[in-house]
Amino acid sequence: MSLDPDDPRPPYQQVANALRAAILTKKFEPGEKLPSGHDLAKTYGVARMTIQQAIRLLRDEGLVVSRQGSGVFVRERTERPVELRPHIERAFEEPNVSIDFAGFSGETLNGMLQEPLDKIRLGRLTPETISIRILVPDMEHPMSLPCRAEDLSDDPVIRTRALRIQQRSTQAIADAVHELADLGLVKTATVHVRAHQTAPAFKFYVINRERVFFGFYPVVKHTVRIKGEPHELYDVMGKDALLFHYEITEDPASMASQYVTETRRWFDSMWTTISREVDL
Repeated sequence: MSLDPDDPRPPYQQVANALRAAILTKKFEPGEKLPSGHDLAKTYGVARMTIQQAIRLLRDEGLVVSRQGSGVFVRERTERPVELRPHIERAFEEPNVSIDFAGFSGETLNGMLQEPLDKIRLGRLTPETISIRILVPDMEHPMSLPCRAEDLSDDPVIRTRALRIQQRSTQAIADAVHELADLGLVKTATVHVRAHQTAPAFKFYVINRERVFFGFYPVVKHTVRIKGEPHELYDVMGKDALLFHYEITEDPASMASQYVTETRRWFDSMWTTISREVDL
C-alpha cells in the first residue's frame, strides 16, 4: 500500500490519516495491537522514523497507546467522540452511497463532501449511485434559535442570515453531486432537501444506512455582523458538536444496531410527515 505521490501532505501525515481511518472504521478494533513499526514501514513504503511520527500524532489524538515492550494498541474506548471525515470517504468506496443528514444548515456536511467528490472527478473513487437527503429547519418561520441575545426574541434579520448559510451549503452540495451525474461519472445522483418548523438540538448523519454519527449542538452567545451592523445572538455551533459513532452489528438486538434502526426511523418519520420539499 504505497502513499499517494500527488498528495501534498508529508508522508507521516498520510500514514497517520490511513491508520486513523482504519481505527475509526474499526478495521483495527479497540484494544487491538497495531502491526509493528517494521511491518508498517514496509506496508506504506516509508522509513521507520516516518511511522514513529505518525504513531506520535495518533497518540496525541488519544487514538492509540504505547505499552513498553509490548507495542502500540488501539485505545479501548467505546462510543467516544469521533472524526467523521474518514467514514465519509469510506462510504464513497462502496458502489451505492447514501447519506441522510439532519441538522441546522448542512455547512459541515458540505465541507466533508468536497474531498470524496473531488476524488470521483479524478477517477480515484468510482461509486455508481449517490443519494443524499438533508433535513433542516425552516428558517422562513420564527424559531427559538437563532434568536436575539437581549430578550431571546425572534429576529427576521438573524433568521435571514441563517437561511443564507443553509441555502448556500445545500445548494453547493446539490450542484457538486449533480455535476458528477451530468459528467457521466456516476450513473445516478440525487440530492433532496426538506425543511421542518423545529429548531434542532442535535445533528446526525446516517451513512449507507449502517452507521450513525450523532452529536448535540452547543448553544453559544456571539456577535455577528449583518450588513455592517453587529448583532448579538444565541446560536447553535455545529462545528463544536462532538460526534458519537453507532454501527449495525451482527446482533440486531445490540444497542448499536437498535440505535441505528431507531435513528433511521426518526429521520424517515420527519421526512414523510411534517417537512416540506425545498427547491434547489
